[in-house]
Amino acid sequence: MTTERRIARAEFLLTRDYPAAVERVWDAFTDEEQKLRWWGAGDAMEHREWVFDFRLGGRDVAEGKFHNGPVSRYEATYTDIVDQVRIVTTYDMWIDGIHMSTSIATLEFEPIEGGTRFAHGEQGVFFDRFWADGANREKGTRGLLAALGRYLTPRDSPA
Repeated sequence: MTTERRIARAEFLLTRDYPAAVERVWDAFTDEEQKLRWWGAGDAMEHREWVFDFRLGGRDVAEGKFHNGPVSRYEATYTDIVDQVRIVTTYDMWIDGIHMSTSIATLEFEPIEGGTRFAHGEQGVFFDRFWADGANREKGTRGLLAALGRYLTPRDSPA
């Protein structure tokens, strides 16, 4: 049996305006308790491992098993942090123990009238059987940004 070896590249930039001050949006990423409230798959998975080490050179790990589905593992390293301006990480993803991708992600925080303009840029390489997964990564990131928006928007707000 021959295993096909392929690689594909994907890149995207997603920008969102949130009705919250930069400090609040920043804290949603940098405070462990806050990040746990909005980041990840919520009730869609059984959480197995979580490591949160927000500092230059620090690592984050999130692993869980989707109900009736695969085990997903995320491992990130913080490579650049400028307080309330940007976060840069490199990260790897595995599905059922198979290395699927390596990415660099840039998170930018800009104050605007009425809140924060947040930009998530990503460049990734996808390996072998996951070579066509770039569109799914963008879709998943859109879901995370929607979850962040729900977290940042007060319940009594009309937004």
